[in-house]
Amino acid sequence: MEREKRNDMSFSRKRSFTFGAYGGVDRFTCGDETRPESVEDNILEALDSPTTAGNKPFLSTSNNQRDAELFEIIAKLQGSRIDEQRCEFPLPLKSQLLEIGADLPLVLPSKLGGYWIDPPLEKLRNVSPTSSQHGLDPESYDIMERDGEAKIYHEFFRSRYHHSFIAVDPSLGPLVLSVCLEEEENKLRVILRMKECSLHGTFSLSLFTNMPSAVELAKRLSDKVTVSKFDVVSYLKAPDLITAFDEHRVSSNFKFGVLYQREGQFTEEDILSNNKESEKFREFLSILGDTVQLQGFTGFRGGLDVCHGQTGNEAVFTSFNGREIMFHVATKLPYTEADPQQLQRKRHIGNDIVALVYQEGQTPFLCDVIKSHFLHCFVVVRRVEREEEEGGAAYQVSVTAREDVPPFGPVIPDPPLFTDRSQLREFLLTKLINAEIACYKAEQFSRLELRTRSSLLESLHNELFSRSRCMMGDPSVAAAPPSESTRGPSEGSGGFIENFKRAIRVRSHSFETLGVPRKSTGNSSQKPKVDKDAESDSSGTAELKDQASPQEET
Repeated sequence: MEREKRNDMSFSRKRSFTFGAYGGVDRFTCGDETRPESVEDNILEALDSPTTAGNKPFLSTSNNQRDAELFEIIAKLQGSRIDEQRCEFPLPLKSQLLEIGADLPLVLPSKLGGYWIDPPLEKLRNVSPTSSQHGLDPESYDIMERDGEAKIYHEFFRSRYHHSFIAVDPSLGPLVLSVCLEEEENKLRVILRMKECSLHGTFSLSLFTNMPSAVELAKRLSDKVTVSKFDVVSYLKAPDLITAFDEHRVSSNFKFGVLYQREGQFTEEDILSNNKESEKFREFLSILGDTVQLQGFTGFRGGLDVCHGQTGNEAVFTSFNGREIMFHVATKLPYTEADPQQLQRKRHIGNDIVALVYQEGQTPFLCDVIKSHFLHCFVVVRRVEREEEEGGAAYQVSVTAREDVPPFGPVIPDPPLFTDRSQLREFLLTKLINAEIACYKAEQFSRLELRTRSSLLESLHNELFSRSRCMMGDPSVAAAPPSESTRGPSEGSGGFIENFKRAIRVRSHSFETLGVPRKSTGNSSQKPKVDKDAESDSSGTAELKDQASPQEET
């Protein structure tokens, strides 16, 4: 009888112990089945030891050694399993700025950092559609220029008599210099093209006793120039080649991703798997632009298929201040039932540089939830419900970008709330365009642009040199067919125009330049397709597009 009672007590103790250590897994034996004595049995023996007036309890303050041994055994048994069960909240959710019952911010910072948020979390406040706003001035919504001096040659040189010169500097590499005499203003206008940048300046003729040489003008623009001689460019089509080089980063086309985040969605898989559009979301899309049919679409397509329907049937498109914008709306891109990553959607959105996130509900957007080497900025918009008598809807706005992306306008109003649809459209489209232009200054893109520019400048220099020698009748240079410099991609290689297109499209070493190891995949069907719109996309870094392994990035 006493033994049965002891077994019952052992069963009770054992079950309580294993539920705490193993999360509900019972490890015991029943009946008279014999079992080897274990460490757990020793603990139970100690816990069940009777205490009498003459004997001190096992867990006595006077027996520190046995007390320490007991808890050491418990720690060994429970330690690893308890660590597995521990659940630590993400760092942002422990922020003192977030109070229970208060509205959550639109964006939460990454646990690893590396992003800035505007407005910052320190400025969180309850926003009201009737609050007075500061900084809401649509007239100040200026679109940034990616290269402010790209069109100077076309504007000031092409229509005037001018000369161009070439040289190879031992330290700076190829140099292309253009000089124009503006007699009506008695000055010289000069452009010096180097690998890093182009330098532009004007000099009054009164500064010189005689007409200055090309070397003297180049050294006035940059004291790093060490060449002692420039060669004259005598090729008649040189202005066309120089214009193509100067304006290779100029584009009036942009493409942005649009993500739809519903209540309770924190992960990339959840956000990309949204397949239905609410009325509120469709209303927001109508603010951005018009829903168009892709079949037979003749405007800027942003890499979408307009012939065979492989990228969906619809898209959102708009024209804004002379620029064409195509939106890659996640819910309108193809949905794959058995693919949790939705690679057909991420192939486009993951290769965009800027994405817009539309939120329904109070779920914040985590800065790094979308894994991509290319996405550097997110503009987040949340619909704010208003009182019934006010009508309509208000939209709250926040922006987050990687830390190496410089700030850009227009300034978000204080509070960051829009009640007028036309003002919201003006603000968002300007902000998206400026965001992409600012992202090109980030380290990854700037390095890639430097490499692309260096390749194009070297090709331009070689083309101008060989063509000029041919025109001068140099027998050492074999004359190429006259139409070679303008030959299309399908007509063979050769010429600066051909090399220019090749440099823009080439993609083989993009990730090595970025310092990102490229993953290989055995499934050739998952390889990303080459974007045929690369030469017309808004990015001069088109060679960076569509490089990620589908399972990693796109």
